[in-house]
Amino acid sequence: MNRRTLCLLICLLLEAGCSSQPRKLLSPQVTGYNHTSAAINWFRVNGDSGPNLGPHQGGGKFNCCTTVPSKWYPGMTATVEWEKDPEPFAYANWPPLGTDGYRAAYKQHVAKYTHHRATVEIPPHQDIGGMNVHFLPCDQIRVAVNGVRPGYPGYPHNEELNMEEPKTCSD
Repeated sequence: MNRRTLCLLICLLLEAGCSSQPRKLLSPQVTGYNHTSAAINWFRVNGDSGPNLGPHQGGGKFNCCTTVPSKWYPGMTATVEWEKDPEPFAYANWPPLGTDGYRAAYKQHVAKYTHHRATVEIPPHQDIGGMNVHFLPCDQIRVAVNGVRPGYPGYPHNEELNMEEPKTCSD
C-alpha cells in the first residue's frame, strides 16, 4: 500500500469516527395545547407519556420530559401518539354513577375513542426551552422546541386555542 492510499484510508477512518459520534441529547419539559373541541385523554411524545387535555385548553405539562438532540438539524422529527374523546361532555346525560345504565353508557362512550399517531418535523430553533405539542382540528399536530413561549413573536405556531373546526377534513 503506498503512502497516499494509506493517508487517504486514515482520513476516511477519522472522518467516519467523528461522524458516528452520538448527538448530545437534552430533556425538555413537554407542554400540550389542545385547539379542538375533543378531549385528549393522553398523549406521548417519542414514547414519553403525557397528561390529558380538555377541549380548547393549553398548558398541560408532563411530569418530566422527552428527549431531543441539543442542536436542530434538517429533518428533525417527533412522533406523537394520542387518544381522543370526541364527546368529552357526554357523561352529563348518563344514568346515575354506579348503576348498570351508567356502566353501559360508559362502555358505549369509550368505544368512540380514537387513537392517532403522527410523525412531524420540528421547526428550526436556536435554543431549547421546552417542547410544545399542538393538537389542531382534523388530527393535525404541530410541535415546537424553542425558548419562545406561545403567543410571543418568533413562536412558530400562534394559532388560537379555540380554533374553528371544519365540517369535513381533507387528507
